[in-house]
Amino acid sequence: MTKQESLLNTRELEAVSLFRGVEIESIAYLLEDCPIKKFDSGQVLIRSGNPNRVMYALLSGRLRIHLDLLLDPIAVLEAGEIVGELSVIDGQSTSAHVVADEPCRVLVFDEQTTWSLMRASHGVAYNLILVLAQRLRGGNSVISTSRELQRESEQHAIVDALTGLYNRRWLDDSLPKEMGKPSQKGFSLLMIDVNKFKSYNDTYGHLAGDHVLYTIARTLLRNVSSDDMVARYAGDEFTVLLPNTDTAGAQTAADRLRRAVSDARFGTADWEDLPDVSISVGWAAMNSDDTPPTLIERADSSLYQEKQDRLKLTQEKENQ
Repeated sequence: MTKQESLLNTRELEAVSLFRGVEIESIAYLLEDCPIKKFDSGQVLIRSGNPNRVMYALLSGRLRIHLDLLLDPIAVLEAGEIVGELSVIDGQSTSAHVVADEPCRVLVFDEQTTWSLMRASHGVAYNLILVLAQRLRGGNSVISTSRELQRESEQHAIVDALTGLYNRRWLDDSLPKEMGKPSQKGFSLLMIDVNKFKSYNDTYGHLAGDHVLYTIARTLLRNVSSDDMVARYAGDEFTVLLPNTDTAGAQTAADRLRRAVSDARFGTADWEDLPDVSISVGWAAMNSDDTPPTLIERADSSLYQEKQDRLKLTQEKENQ
């Protein structure tokens, strides 16, 4: 090896995180037999689940870390970083795949050399502890991010995108649970429909219709108790679950929500000419033999009857 090659290798070694602040000459005898390997782009250095007894120091190029080779990498390692150290220290199988992201040169330390380096140099041992600590924090960050993404995914699955209310999927899952709670002191269900919504949409457009649905959703939420649950059933239909509520309480809640929507204002800077809207509300208090479909059907029948009564009243006024 020429003096220039020796100098180049020393500079490369000093750039490796494992040797930061370490006198290379003091451990040179341990590095003499460490081979330098080359990997082409896409080659796998370490496979998840397999035993691994070597540690790699990346001299040039870039490596990718994958939990699954079919998924995007969770991390990318640049020149100077090390990999494989944990499985060498604890003797366990590897937990991730390591793949060359581009042509790479790596310095290879076998298990015996790795331990010898730590015993020979406090600086190497200290640097390795720092690397492990950073990996642990990084792993916790990945886990935290994955959990957050999972929570967001679960949230999106049960929440209606337009109104922010629970959706039909949530209702189908939650209604049986709510009806089956043994501690319930009554349970009631409201079915709500926006009057003449199709005509409203046809006249003012779907964006205005969406604005109306959103405003109604906010109004319903503001006018139910903290125990009540509001969901968008379908289209312009909403449902409200009323735990610990009997017949009288359901009627009171229905009247309160009708008035609240009637008092709401739907015009905005974008839709100054939007008229107000009204809702019809049907309700049903749970019987001992009710199932979710029968409770919904009775509340829906009550809603239909109210709409028929409203239509009849309107026709009578027009005929006067």
